[in-house]
Amino acid sequence: MNQDRIKEILMDIEATQLDFSVTLTGKESKKVNGLYKPDTYEILLHNKNFETDNQLIYTAIHEYTHHLLNEIKLEESGGLKPSYNRVHTNEFWTKFHGLLNVAEEKGYYFIGLENSPELAQLTEEIRKNYLEGNGRLMQEFGQLLAKAHKLCQESNIRYEDYIDRVLKLPRATAKSITKVSVSNLNPAMGFENMKMVASLPKDKQQEAEKEILSGASSPDSVRSMMKRKTQEIDARTKLEKEKKRLEKTIQQLTSRLELVEESLANL
Repeated sequence: MNQDRIKEILMDIEATQLDFSVTLTGKESKKVNGLYKPDTYEILLHNKNFETDNQLIYTAIHEYTHHLLNEIKLEESGGLKPSYNRVHTNEFWTKFHGLLNVAEEKGYYFIGLENSPELAQLTEEIRKNYLEGNGRLMQEFGQLLAKAHKLCQESNIRYEDYIDRVLKLPRATAKSITKVSVSNLNPAMGFENMKMVASLPKDKQQEAEKEILSGASSPDSVRSMMKRKTQEIDARTKLEKEKKRLEKTIQQLTSRLELVEESLANL
């Protein structure tokens, strides 16, 4: 696969108005598979690192994600060079996974679990015995911590001290575990995803759980989607409050205007 074809595929996955170049370096690198240069809009791919075009496309999409986010930041800054404290942010992974989904739909990329029955079988074992198993175990752990909390209160023992010096468990960890245990979440998600979902508002948890279990979205994508929806709700609430405030002000001013007009008429 040549660099022109790679660029054509990337543009078909998602178009960009900011022109860029793709270069196959013909080299092998032990440090990175590819690189994006935001100053010159160059995607460099060390193609000697890859055994298949499928692996090459994965890295190309990764670097193209940097380009698309760079384009957004340039638009937001009015063309000024943006600063990048961190490049692999939640925003990056959300965008990247979204592009991978499109690439799979269009047949440009595939994970390929079907090529390894042994890996597919191992995947099911990991999901069932470890992700789900750990999720259930942590739910039970949280229930025991809640019970310990109650017993501490009954015995006039500071629960915080019990957590700190008896169990030697970080307080934030204990809090997360307990929160998961009372959220009634499906342990098939695995404990880390359960923690993330439990941190969402109650009315968002079921939707987030469904997205993760369906396999349609990565945890980063779900987190961003829920954050975006919360922001949309907050924005709507803010506008509704402003509308009520303005209506009240208009009503008060209208009443004042009527009084002033009446006073003028009586002079």
